[in-house]
Amino acid sequence: MNRINPLCMENLRFPIGQFKAPEKITKQHRDQWIGTIQQLPHELKVLTRHLPDEVLDMPYRPGGWTVRTVVHHIADSHTNCLIRFKWALTENNPVIKAYNEAIWATLHDYRSPIQPTLDYIEHLHFKMVCLFRGLSEEQWQRTFYHPEYNTTVRLDWNVGQYAWHGEHHIAHIRLVVKE
Repeated sequence: MNRINPLCMENLRFPIGQFKAPEKITKQHRDQWIGTIQQLPHELKVLTRHLPDEVLDMPYRPGGWTVRTVVHHIADSHTNCLIRFKWALTENNPVIKAYNEAIWATLHDYRSPIQPTLDYIEHLHFKMVCLFRGLSEEQWQRTFYHPEYNTTVRLDWNVGQYAWHGEHHIAHIRLVVKE
């Protein structure tokens, strides 16, 4: 029986480690995270621009998503990010809607070409960065409630998590394209 070392599998699942926010989040942290979010569409396009379908349809680990699925997932996840920010900025600690990303990944659009999704991510990230750069210190402290994790999430922490999320999936794609 050919078994994969669980430590190795964890490295494949989280090639850059799991997100850990600093105890005190500063403007410098936020600015760095916003820059990371701003660069993600370009990085995705560069990594995937010449990939044939057989590579786009390769998983980054046994039982993992394919490159194509990862690209579509980023679009959906980061759309949810923008909506959650807007709820938190316009309502008092709103309860956000969680979604089952594994089931979303089985929907037909996740098998479609990635170029329109890459273009969408570029436009989405432009909108996200525009919003984030305009937030006041007070607005960064606003929150939403995540029912799946039974926790209140501050926006300054959440921008860091989404910067990490993009880098996390870039690392998955690099596992496939060996870059």
